[in-house]
Amino acid sequence: MANLTIAVDDDVLKRARLRALEQGTSVNAILREHLEKYAGGNAEQVAAMRRFLDFAGKSKAGSGGEKWSREDVYDRPIMKRK
Repeated sequence: MANLTIAVDDDVLKRARLRALEQGTSVNAILREHLEKYAGGNAEQVAAMRRFLDFAGKSKAGSGGEKWSREDVYDRPIMKRK
């Protein structure tokens, strides 16, 4: 993980630290969260979306072809009732 140095007014930083303390977090965690949102999500979310779109693109569901089964959607067998 990379480190980032920014210049912030002392009073702004003091108020941000107090607010973060009230919320049980840190200024660092708040900034990290905002940067992740600004950048468009984290790498895991992007990779999961790409896998889903790849899977959906290969499917014939909705085109009059095959329909997705529960096993396809959840990638696990259904517990069969007797």
